Amino acid sequence: MRRKIVYACLVVKGERKMTMKSVKSVLVATALTLMVVGVVGVQAQMGGGGMGAGPQVAAGSAVDPAKSMDAAVTRLENLWMGAAQAMPAEKYGFAPSAAIFVPGQTVKYDGVRTFAQIVTHTIQANYNAFASVGGIKADVDVQAIGSLKNKDDIVKALAATFAFAHKAVANVTAANAFQSIRGTQTPVTAFAGAIGHAEDEYGQAVEYLRMNAIVPPASEGRPRM
Repeated sequence: MRRKIVYACLVVKGERKMTMKSVKSVLVATALTLMVVGVVGVQAQMGGGGMGAGPQVAAGSAVDPAKSMDAAVTRLENLWMGAAQAMPAEKYGFAPSAAIFVPGQTVKYDGVRTFAQIVTHTIQANYNAFASVGGIKADVDVQAIGSLKNKDDIVKALAATFAFAHKAVANVTAANAFQSIRGTQTPVTAFAGAIGHAEDEYGQAVEYLRMNAIVPPASEGRPRM
């Protein structure tokens, strides 16, 4: 009797055998689908099919990993560029302090990042993470970005880091998406980490905008829940 191999939760009917190539394709598609969880978070903040929304794709269709990742980068870029441009230049040195909260609270704010530092930290992290995603090196002094304080310089550097991210994800294919970068880290997991970190930092930037009575551009015109 011929052996019948059942691959993780996949039932092969009759006597047809699933080739390793088809198994790999299924695994890539499954992992990329899971990665959408982070992308959906970005879309929700953008108002679903708002600015940065990509073309409609039928459910179940195969999607080029590079195109999927590039769409996620675009949405994140729109969020971040909007927030960075919305904060007035004179507020780039703003950081929360005990003085703006309820008297008597005991939280310590020493060493809390300024708005400028949140943005520059995100820029540096983007370069480091997307370099791993695409297997390329940044042609800028990433460490020096941390010393930027001027709004115009920071916004310019932020735009440049997203241009780098677009270039990096263009190198991801179905064939290399799950090849090891180091240990169990792959382009897909490095990408998920990059998006997650940038979203987290964006959330902090939004709090700083709100503390200064500024509505984040991505939230403008949206109905209150």
